[in-house]
Amino acid sequence: MFVDRVKVYLKAGDGGDGMVAFRREKYVPDGGPAGGDGGRGADVIFEVDEGLRTLMDFRYKKHFKAKPGEHGRPKNQHGRGADDLIIKVPPGTIVTDDETGQALADLVDHGQRAVIIKGGRGGRGNSRFASPSNPAPELSEKGEPAGDRNVTLELKVLADVGLVGFPSVGKSTILSVVSSARPKIADYPFTTLKPNLGVVNVKEGVSFVMADLPGLIEGAHEGVGLGHQFLRHIERTRVIVHVLDMSGIEDRDPYDDYLKINEELKQYNMRLLERPQVVVANKMDMPEAQERLDAFLEKAPQDLQVFPVSALTKSGLTNLLRTVAELIDTTPEFPLYEDHVDKEQRVLYSFDKEKQAFEITIDEDGTYIISGKEIERRFKMTDMMRDESVKKFSRQMRHMGIDSALREKGAKHGDIVKLLDFEFEFMEG
Repeated sequence: MFVDRVKVYLKAGDGGDGMVAFRREKYVPDGGPAGGDGGRGADVIFEVDEGLRTLMDFRYKKHFKAKPGEHGRPKNQHGRGADDLIIKVPPGTIVTDDETGQALADLVDHGQRAVIIKGGRGGRGNSRFASPSNPAPELSEKGEPAGDRNVTLELKVLADVGLVGFPSVGKSTILSVVSSARPKIADYPFTTLKPNLGVVNVKEGVSFVMADLPGLIEGAHEGVGLGHQFLRHIERTRVIVHVLDMSGIEDRDPYDDYLKINEELKQYNMRLLERPQVVVANKMDMPEAQERLDAFLEKAPQDLQVFPVSALTKSGLTNLLRTVAELIDTTPEFPLYEDHVDKEQRVLYSFDKEKQAFEITIDEDGTYIISGKEIERRFKMTDMMRDESVKKFSRQMRHMGIDSALREKGAKHGDIVKLLDFEFEFMEG
């Protein structure tokens, strides 16, 4: 089964908790704090494996959770950092954030890696908080909570040349003749249900990868037929080979087919028409094929390269392959992100105003609700079971301006304030 689009859930590893401990050894009076730091949580990393061809593995496993770091230990022993979670994907995989729609990575080359979510840092042990004024602190941090996200993996096959055209025009037959690929071939439409790849050897030292893409029909860019599902696979190709049926068996006009397929390519992505395109007039061994070719040439643009071939008798293919190889050499690679990321989503070297550290809202029952990514992160890293940790968190809230903001909102002594699942009273003075 060919799977080229899946949604998965990713969770990086939380950092390990720091420890509160003290040296308790014979003949070592006042040993002091000896709590170690927690270990770093594991990152979530995607890595390209050229041995993979589809996203089939993600059909059955869609949740990936990285391991947390180890907690700190006594005697200033730091917890061990967790090994990163490495997820293998096939070449040509694009990773997109479901919430923002932003492309996070475009993975093409074997061994290429992309860190999708960073693991949380380890919490500090009480050794880190020792000072002249507090030489024996009973204070430590919990590990930093790591992020999670839902992403979409989309596979766009890596091929130099893409065969396009209506169903039953002979794309699969051409691929099977010019390469060692063995796609399914039959005399009915939509025989090809997945992209097939083949390596074409033109001459010694000259070869390219050709993809036979499932047949397009009118309205493919809107989801009609199989075109919408597989149009994405042509986005990476450098040269488009447009196959037309000159036999007349399907009772279609070749020129009309040529216009309709190009219109579908344009509607899906206008930049596809910037790629070099050659036309293959296939099935020239059939009666009256030459007449249809002459009629096509009268209407077609003068600079259009048309190659009369017969995949059945293998005639005319040599000149076609040589021309295609030359076009590949003279055509640069198209930008990886240009075709699948809107310009509004791509911001390079921009300055983003720092997000507000907290926000205060008032619930229906009069409770003051504090929220915000930064304050919630600090809260989760605070050990609420220790007085020193609670006092440290109170000072952090004051420095962030939360006390003043609560007063501006109308909070008075004794009012209930809520942060995540933790409730406390607002105290004046």
